[in-house]
Amino acid sequence: MKIVDLRVMRGPNYWSVKHPKIIVLKLDLEEQSDVLTNQLPDFYSRLRKMFPGMLSHRSSEGVEGGFFKTIEEGTTFGHVVQHMALELQTMAGMDSGFGRCYPTRNSHEVYVIFSYQEERAGEYAAYAAVRITEALIKGEKYKLWDDLERLHEIREAEYFGPSTYAIVTEAVSRGIPYIRLDRHSLIQLGYGKYQKRIQATLTCGTACFAVEIAGDKNATKDMLSDAGIPVPKGTTVYSQEELRRAVTWLGFPLVIKPLDGNHGKGATINITNLNDAKKGFLEARKYSQAVMVEQYITGFDFRLLVINGKFVAAAKRTPAMVVGDGVSTIKQLIDKENKDPRRGIGHEKVLTRIKIDKHTQALLKSMELKTQSVVPEGYEVYLKSTANISTGGTATDVTDLVDPYNILMAERIAGIIGLDICGIDIMTTDIAIPLNEARGAVLEVNAAPGFRMHISPTYGLPRNVAEPVIDMLFPRGQPARIPIIAVTGTNGKTTTTRLIAHMVKHKGYQVGYTTTDGIYIQDKLLEKGDTTGSYSAEFVLKDPTVNFAVLECARGGLLRSGLGFQQCDIGIVTNVSSDHLGLRDIHTLEELAQVKAVIPKSVSPDGYAVLNADDDLVYAMADGLTCNVAFFSMDENNPRILKHIAKGGLAAVFENGYISIFKNSYKLRVDRVGDVPLTFGGRARFNIENILAATLAGYISHFDIEDIKTSLRTFIPSPAKTPGRMNLFKFPNFEVLVDYAHNVGGLKAIGQFIESLEVKHKVGIIAGVGDRRTEDFYELGQAAGNIFDEVIIRLDNDLRGKTADEITQPLINGIEDTNTGVKIELIPEEMRAIAYALERAEPGSFIAIFTEDISESVKMVEHFKVIQDRKMLVD
Repeated sequence: MKIVDLRVMRGPNYWSVKHPKIIVLKLDLEEQSDVLTNQLPDFYSRLRKMFPGMLSHRSSEGVEGGFFKTIEEGTTFGHVVQHMALELQTMAGMDSGFGRCYPTRNSHEVYVIFSYQEERAGEYAAYAAVRITEALIKGEKYKLWDDLERLHEIREAEYFGPSTYAIVTEAVSRGIPYIRLDRHSLIQLGYGKYQKRIQATLTCGTACFAVEIAGDKNATKDMLSDAGIPVPKGTTVYSQEELRRAVTWLGFPLVIKPLDGNHGKGATINITNLNDAKKGFLEARKYSQAVMVEQYITGFDFRLLVINGKFVAAAKRTPAMVVGDGVSTIKQLIDKENKDPRRGIGHEKVLTRIKIDKHTQALLKSMELKTQSVVPEGYEVYLKSTANISTGGTATDVTDLVDPYNILMAERIAGIIGLDICGIDIMTTDIAIPLNEARGAVLEVNAAPGFRMHISPTYGLPRNVAEPVIDMLFPRGQPARIPIIAVTGTNGKTTTTRLIAHMVKHKGYQVGYTTTDGIYIQDKLLEKGDTTGSYSAEFVLKDPTVNFAVLECARGGLLRSGLGFQQCDIGIVTNVSSDHLGLRDIHTLEELAQVKAVIPKSVSPDGYAVLNADDDLVYAMADGLTCNVAFFSMDENNPRILKHIAKGGLAAVFENGYISIFKNSYKLRVDRVGDVPLTFGGRARFNIENILAATLAGYISHFDIEDIKTSLRTFIPSPAKTPGRMNLFKFPNFEVLVDYAHNVGGLKAIGQFIESLEVKHKVGIIAGVGDRRTEDFYELGQAAGNIFDEVIIRLDNDLRGKTADEITQPLINGIEDTNTGVKIELIPEEMRAIAYALERAEPGSFIAIFTEDISESVKMVEHFKVIQDRKMLVD
């Protein structure tokens, strides 16, 4: 069994739009390809013993608990790997429940699809599932715990903490998207200029000076004391000598903690003698040079939470502890407590498992106890000196019990320190009594308070403390999203993307867009290359200056990692024709159409899918969509268009030489096609389709007809505006076209344009892209043979695994089988091929350069034109 390919999907994709976070595993079953699970003795029993949790797994038909029945009846080992990868993640505390197993065209290969919570955990689970399945097949022993431990480590290192998770979940429930900016808790909420950022419970609105004050416990105490808030008497020490003086001044009991500490690290409480005070000092010095020595205030530990100046929750915190039963040892009591299903590793569950660490050992020793000690029934043994949930403590919600005096005090403290999210630690006997009357004190102010004790208390009501955070970051009515228009198709998507971006810019938006040429922010090229995948989309959506996104989405990105966003407002599909077939197991036009259909399926319910009604495969994408649909067509009498508008639908058509919008029974003429530069006087018919799609996008975006018309007229095709897309150069005696068309559909479209011209001799410089099929090269040759009188065949720099002959020979065969009169030249280097054509250009000829390197090809043509113009001046 061998993993052939592993892909991580991070957004809506070919395999699933509903489940964006999935692993796509291509698995070669090798010698197990013809073997089923029921053909191996004891496989069922060994699998069930190792993974009893799989008893709840459904069968592929959705029957509850039916997976093991499928194993008994016989299924493929790819199916086993799928369920095992899901169960491994579940056992490590991660939620993942979607999976599928599909055959490929290769009889011994399968696709295993399963969801993941954390990307690295999903990848690890894939490899582990294959290893374990192989061990079970061979009857070998396997140490499952090692894999589970590693998955736990990954989860703890990379999954959202409970506070971050609560805030993100609340945002998503309101339709606010998020982007993870690192492997930890730095999160962007919203898109573009409306984005806000959080890191755990720090927000982009948290003042840095307030964080510094809260981190300086002395400064905090002084400010609170000056404001009349009860705080413990204490001082900061830096040496053992200063510690002794502080003890003499304050007396016992004491608390010693690091000045810059957090989460209770390095803190020692209820110190009653100098020897313990020295030990506490040394423990605190592990975390901070400066050590605080304070009076120990007796009572219970409470946390009050203030968000945006308002008190929202309170919890009583109890340190990790066990209660004696007169029989069990402390170790046995801890083990019993850790069996509580609410306890897990780190933050995976409501409570954290109690660890017996050095601190616990020291605490027990101070009570003259050991882990093997048996304590009397009802005797409480505290195992930690602080009440943190992360060290095994528990929390009880007391929000409704807090006295109004204490509420006002908490809100005043947040304002005094200047924190938008503020956690206040209080020690008092009763939170329902004013702090000054109960002789309690404020112990600490936290700039990034954890939410777990409030959202998942051990006892009492859970409080949605994430809600006021989102209310603060995104007040009701304030936008969080920017409009997103996504464009896909085989041909025309780049031109359509650029035209829409031009239209959006004309309306005054700060637009970011992606194309096969690069990423543009406000018309500035920031990253060059084929940028049509999820990374490029997120690049735009993360930019804080952008308030409108137009994103070209190609098949490669959709198959490689999915979309870089969950929903778009408008999704455009220009067409579907033969290209890239045979790559990544997409072999037919129907399968290619399913890839492109991800875009309309990802349109928001109130958005629009804009589809080509002249293309059968694109038109069919309208079936089952939950969003609005608008069609475009080159034929105003297209029955599909007439049927659609009869039902009140929206469409754009080419009619009587005009770009027109049909809405209900009304016809809105936008502009005459001949006056739109992109059509080259109406001769570039393929660009009319692109204009129709862009016009619909503008109209749906509520742009005025006059603004759309102005945008169409001011979008001038040129190497600067539309690099490699119909870049036409007029020489004194001939014309040159530079275009990126690299497939049969693109070549034929250019051929139709050339047919509308009056030229004596047509020359084409073509190449086959190495990762295409032999039949694709042949069809490209046929198309060239039908268009040109002379064909120069060049080669791309990267042949993508093919030999030169494997590319050129089918091209030559296609040309010769179509038109034996075509002159054929083979010049592998692109620049030499262009120079050859330009130097030998006949008067009245038309040279079409289908380029790989757009910028260098344009430079070559422009340089040659400068030379020609100089010669004309001399003559």
